[in-house]
Amino acid sequence: MSIPSLNLKETDIFRRLATLAGKPGLVFLFLLFSQAGSSPLFAAGEPVSPLSAGYLPVWLAAPFVALLLMIATGPLFFHRFWERHYPKVSIVLGSVVVISYGFIADNAPGILLHALEEYLSFIALIASLFVVSGGILIRIERRGTPLVNGMLLFFGAVLSNLIGTTGASMLLVRPYMRINEGRLKAFHIVFFIFIVSNIGGALTPVGDPPLFLGFLKGVPFFWVMSKIWLLWLLTLILLIGIFMLLDRKAGQAGGSAGADERGGISIIGGRNFIYLGIIIASVFLDPAVIRGFPSLQDLFHLPLGIRELVMFGTAFLAYRQADSRALKGNEFNFEPIKEVAFLFIGIFATMIPALELIGAYAAAHSGDFSVTAFYWMTGALSGVLDNAPTYLNFLAGALGKFGLDIADPEAVRSFAGGLASPVPEDVPSGVYLMAISVASVFFGSMTYIGNAPNFMVKNIAAQAEVDVPDFLEYIYKYSLPVLMPVFALIWLLFFNP
Repeated sequence: MSIPSLNLKETDIFRRLATLAGKPGLVFLFLLFSQAGSSPLFAAGEPVSPLSAGYLPVWLAAPFVALLLMIATGPLFFHRFWERHYPKVSIVLGSVVVISYGFIADNAPGILLHALEEYLSFIALIASLFVVSGGILIRIERRGTPLVNGMLLFFGAVLSNLIGTTGASMLLVRPYMRINEGRLKAFHIVFFIFIVSNIGGALTPVGDPPLFLGFLKGVPFFWVMSKIWLLWLLTLILLIGIFMLLDRKAGQAGGSAGADERGGISIIGGRNFIYLGIIIASVFLDPAVIRGFPSLQDLFHLPLGIRELVMFGTAFLAYRQADSRALKGNEFNFEPIKEVAFLFIGIFATMIPALELIGAYAAAHSGDFSVTAFYWMTGALSGVLDNAPTYLNFLAGALGKFGLDIADPEAVRSFAGGLASPVPEDVPSGVYLMAISVASVFFGSMTYIGNAPNFMVKNIAAQAEVDVPDFLEYIYKYSLPVLMPVFALIWLLFFNP
């Protein structure tokens, strides 16, 4: 894949992003806006599922399956076509669902608007973190060894709870690759995705989107950290231990030029840490967090809020004022975020009916689900669907099992506190919340589409001509043999009554 050249003086971030989006993206956004703006439900805020009327056809999930198959097989079997046309494929398949919803459901505008709001919130966060971190150049004057790499991965896991998995991934992936120059293997990138881009961010609502949604619904901010820190630490120790064994087996040959065993750390573009702090703080600019905070969605019927405007504005300022040495040292360009933006707009659109079907199934059968079922079903679906709505669907199902409503923050807080189950010999409600929280975050590492940083790290590594596994190889060679036994052990120790 060719890397677009970067003119630091002439490049304008908005012009670049508009060029990357192109006409197909504009057409797709027009479809979403036109469907969303044609009904009073546009202002209603909470979409009503078409399943309530019983007429959502199962075949509407076919575009989502087709997109997953294309993502999995395109780079492997028809590389040139996929590299040139993946934006069109994503847009076309997403448009099939958008247009179909317009015909089959009177409440389609509300549902499509909700999906558009989620997408814009998602892309605002990851794009702003990507741009801001691209202006921070971290140089670690040490060679990559199993111990140094293991320490860096653990530091990245801790950092991901403070600046999110996307922020930590974008900040550390380039220095991680530099210290291992000459000895970098595919497993180095894969374990970085496992640990920094996913599992690390399981302790705070800032770390990963599902946990933030839980916080908005009423889960106390430090609840997850207090309940799963031991589980989190055990998982990291196991994965970092496996990684260090593989790293030692790979040998100590190579190493970055000029690296020193006792070298220090230097940072260029440190001013961008201020912008990074602004982005993280803006995550909480939400009416659900700050009572009375204005909502542009309610006031002006816009599909984005003040939070997203702050994020985009911060990214613009950070890029325009970035240190050119940092951008050049990071070989910064917009290709990784372009790939994520196009693929995930298709994923967000095509997964709407899949999530509707899953939500209806969870609501209908939650009373029969054990904590084991919630753990494995939440995890399995978080690996191929957006883990945030998957988390909400199963959280709503678990609350329903205890006779509670997800729309009631007090009920959610009581649920987190640990209510006795109505089923004899069942576990308390807090264990259900633990299982759903852990599975939605951890299992995002099972595939490249499980979490947005996965794709960005893969793209950055590929641009640096690092050997990275394709979609299927990632699953059968790494996530299934490495992650599944670890996740099974976590289930056995913590969620098996």
